[in-house]
Amino acid sequence: MVTTKRLSKITIVLHWFIAFSIIGLLALGWYMTNFELYQYYQIHKSLGVILVAFVLIRVVWRIKKGWPEHASNYPKHEVVLASATHWVLIVSTVLMPIFGMLYSGGSGHGFGIFGLEIFPSNHSLEDPSVVVPLSEFWSDFGHIAHEYNGYILMAAIALHVVGAFKHHIIDKDTTLSRMLGK
Repeated sequence: MVTTKRLSKITIVLHWFIAFSIIGLLALGWYMTNFELYQYYQIHKSLGVILVAFVLIRVVWRIKKGWPEHASNYPKHEVVLASATHWVLIVSTVLMPIFGMLYSGGSGHGFGIFGLEIFPSNHSLEDPSVVVPLSEFWSDFGHIAHEYNGYILMAAIALHVVGAFKHHIIDKDTTLSRMLGK
């Protein structure tokens, strides 16, 4: 079986928009934490909260439309690996902002979208410049889960990209071409 069935424009746009957004947020997250550039946290959190809406739309779209057909017949181990990678990507993109919100909310820092508070910061009544954690447990859990989910997501993205190039260069099938709208 070889299929050249085109993917919908919505599928393609959601895929690339979320892919580049996630890669950008992962890069920004790595950069700001490794160099302790706290001025970027609000941008990172705002973009992450906005991206949640698109991730949820993509999840609903995937549930409604199902997974795209394979471009050709592949060995079972490749189908299993591709399926597992796609599930890790979908689940990780849903969990990433949830863990980030747990971390930020639990630490008392709150989160929102470019100044519009969704979950307000918890400042000390005695000294408003001091942020009081709401829950050290949830803050620590969210922090660790957000960080490790980031590594899982980076590994899954790398595997996904390698798979796409394998399809294009070695298998010479239409997998990558379809995702590029051709």
